[in-house]
Amino acid sequence: MLKVLLAGLGVRGRHWARVIQSSTRAELAAVVDPAAAALARAQREFGPLPAYESVDAALASRDDVEALVLANPPLGRQAIVAAATARKLPMLIEKPLALDLDEAARLVKIAEAGGVALMVGLNFRYLAVTGAMMRLLAEETVGRAEFARFTYERWRDGRRPDLNDYPLEMAQPMLWEQSIHHFDLMRYVYGRAPVRVQCWTWNPSWSMYRHDSNVAALIEFDGGLRVNYQGTWQGNWAAPGFEWRSECTRGIITQREQFGDLFYARRDDAELTPVPLPPHEIWISETRALFAAFVAHVLEGAELQCSGRDHLASLAMIEACILSSATGGAVEIADVLPPN
Repeated sequence: MLKVLLAGLGVRGRHWARVIQSSTRAELAAVVDPAAAALARAQREFGPLPAYESVDAALASRDDVEALVLANPPLGRQAIVAAATARKLPMLIEKPLALDLDEAARLVKIAEAGGVALMVGLNFRYLAVTGAMMRLLAEETVGRAEFARFTYERWRDGRRPDLNDYPLEMAQPMLWEQSIHHFDLMRYVYGRAPVRVQCWTWNPSWSMYRHDSNVAALIEFDGGLRVNYQGTWQGNWAAPGFEWRSECTRGIITQREQFGDLFYARRDDAELTPVPLPPHEIWISETRALFAAFVAHVLEGAELQCSGRDHLASLAMIEACILSSATGGAVEIADVLPPN
């Protein structure tokens, strides 16, 4: 049983507590949160657990902890990563690793220099629909993808108590908190590296966010694949909209809901063919699969997935979007990607 320290007991942290406690290979050894109310709530929801206000305090008191799951906001994580590295604790850290590419690169270097695994919590990679789409592409069921459209429309009320509220004041909240998932999925599912980005970001007049909640980008990947991306957290209708449609050499693949609803069609088909998917519990099923991959790496030496080093390529897409929107021109990914 892997003894895990969980730091951060907000919305996402409570998902993590549930997943860790349900694992047959891990034990939730202690929890951390600077807010007394969050610690008290965790005691009510997850039972009497050793609780601390900081990771330093937890590590000073516990010599049995074997891994760290970090689910706090992506701000000022360097001291925590350094402390965990000094203790040789493998880390699973919620995305994005940081809100600045250079800072994220520093965190990766700290872990790599200490020989410690750093995995990023990119749970959307572990959705059943993601795996099914990758199989369709690998088997060339409708041929090879050449261009695509990815649309994500959401009215995200950042004042809701069940959502993190720090994005209300952060710069580029849509890019750093939401588009990072989408850009990472593009890299992962298509298996191609991003080459350049042309992007525009802006805020509608009714937005509750301080900074841009709308993103429109044209992204080019190696091999000539182009993806037309549109994402918003302030779509002015409460009903969400989602479609990821890949145009392939003999037909299309389309995902019409962010957690499922996958279809394909060949060019002359009269109707779409649905792809069967297993039942899914939102935020839990894919997080269990993500955590299982982390535990397999720590306990068995399985290949590290979603590494911090790999994550930098997705963060470079965010940085390129910000620079492109500011300058009005296309940005080469190679020009912003930090050196190894």
